[in-house]
This record gives sequence, C-alpha cells and structure tokens, in this order.
Amino acid sequence: MHSQVALLNKKIAPVRAQLLAHSVYSKINNLEGLKNFTQYHVFAVWDFMSLLKSLQIGLTSVQLPWVPVGTANTRYLINEIVLGEESDVDEHDNRVSHFELYVKAMRQMGATTNFIDALLHELSISQSIEMAIEQTDLPTQVKSFLQYTFEIAQHAPLHVKAAVFTFGREDLIPDMFTKILNKIYADHPDQVSTFKYYIERHIEVDGGHHSHLALEMVAELCGNDTAKWEEATNASLKALEMRALLWDVIFESITD
Repeated sequence: MHSQVALLNKKIAPVRAQLLAHSVYSKINNLEGLKNFTQYHVFAVWDFMSLLKSLQIGLTSVQLPWVPVGTANTRYLINEIVLGEESDVDEHDNRVSHFELYVKAMRQMGATTNFIDALLHELSISQSIEMAIEQTDLPTQVKSFLQYTFEIAQHAPLHVKAAVFTFGREDLIPDMFTKILNKIYADHPDQVSTFKYYIERHIEVDGGHHSHLALEMVAELCGNDTAKWEEATNASLKALEMRALLWDVIFESITD
C-alpha cells in the first residue's frame, strides 16, 4: 500500500513542483499583493470544505435511522479531519471553521470579499452549485476550478474523492511564501495577524496530522486495486492542473 502511495506521489511530483515554483509567489511581496491573492484563493479554502463533507457523507452514516457504513477506521479518519476543519480554534481560542477564519483574516487586512460573498448569495437563491457559479462575475479560470471540484464532490467514486482531497488539493505553501508573509506581518502586524495565524495553523494541522490521516484514508479506499490507484492518480493530476489555473488568474490579477 505504501509503495502505491509513493508511486502516486512520484507521478504527480513534476506538476506539484511547477506549482511550488509558480510566478504568483514572487508577486505576493506586499500587503496589496496579499489582498489580491486572498480574494481568489479563498475559493480553494471554501470548496475544500465541500469536498471534505462529500467524503463524510459517503464514508459515514448521516441519515436516519443510523446504520454503520464502511469500516470504523475510515469513519474515524474522515470524522477526525472534519472535526478539525469545521470547528478548529482561532487565535483567541474561539471555535471557527478554517473557511470562516480565512474570511476573518481577509476582512482584517482589508481584502475584498465581494467575490466569495456573491457566490454564497447566489447559492442561497440558485437551484444548483453549477448555476450559482455561472451566475457570478468570476474569471473563467476560477469557475473552471470550482466546477471540477464539484464534479468530483458530487459524482466521483469515494477513492477518487479521497485522492483529490489528499493529493490534488494539498495546499502548496513554499518556504518563500512564509518568509514573505513574515515580512508583510512585520510591516502590518495589526492587519495580517489573523492571516499569519491561519497559515501557521494550516501548516501545523492540515500539513501534519490531517495529511497523515488523509493518506491512510486513500490507501484504505484504493486497497490493492490497480485500477483504483490509476483513477486516483489521474484525478489528482487534473486537480493540480486546475489549481494552476487558479494560480494563473491570481498572478494576472496582481500583475494588472
């Protein structure tokens, strides 16, 4: 099983390396650049939660009457991740989801939340997520990014969802970005403290404990089925390509 995980990582490594070296990071060198980054990156934080909840729906019992679903091990793995993502703590130890914490950080730094607010409003009046995405004024690349996520969340088999969640949606935070963020924080502590906390918390929880849980979940769902591992690899590669589209539009926004 571990050899299959290693093989998947090897196959996606070139695309992942390209994302880590993306030009967008060189543009986030001041507060204005960070604000531009967050107005689009927030969608990767938000739709990540829908991908996560789709896994919880598939791997646990969320209907009445309750009946056991799948294995207790996968139920534990996904519930543990949901607990941390949906009800973590902010810098003042108040319970908050990572998405709500991110939006709070955006507002503290003075970044616009118009795009994400507009999508959430459309969701409240639209019949489907697809319709809500189309009704927004988001750039085409952001729409494509979101559409792929919800195609996976709503229609893909569980092992593919788990792979995209684990390998295709792993946040790419190179050392360069954290160094730049520390500099921006030093210049604007009152505006960037929540975002700095979010990033540090994300690296600690999502990149550490949750990452190990997610890897174990993929391994259990794919098992020894070669076809499932191939499907998992292809979907992860596509997810990373969609992330590249998001990075491209952020780069263009900051450059403009």
